Amino acid sequence: MGYYIETGATHGKAKIIAEKFNGEILPHAPKKYSDIPADKAVIAVVDNGPFEAAGFCFSENEFEVFTDPRDPRPIKYVMIGREDAEKATGFKPQEARDRRRL
Repeated sequence: MGYYIETGATHGKAKIIAEKFNGEILPHAPKKYSDIPADKAVIAVVDNGPFEAAGFCFSENEFEVFTDPRDPRPIKYVMIGREDAEKATGFKPQEARDRRRL
């Protein structure tokens, strides 16, 4: 389980997040995680049908999960400030490192 941004809506999350955090809806995902500036974060808004989930691509591994070309679900990508993403999701770096060891 990753870190997600809650918006109070079931759909339209990419637009809500971009507006709330002065972000940008990207035309497609960055080619690789290292293309994301250090002070920025990518939020992947995955359309699961009945609802969208807005996941924080906080690491290379998370980025690969959310950009897997085999995933058939529609996904929009929003770039916002890294600090905003960490606060909005409750991201805890140590907790994330501990998860990678499991």
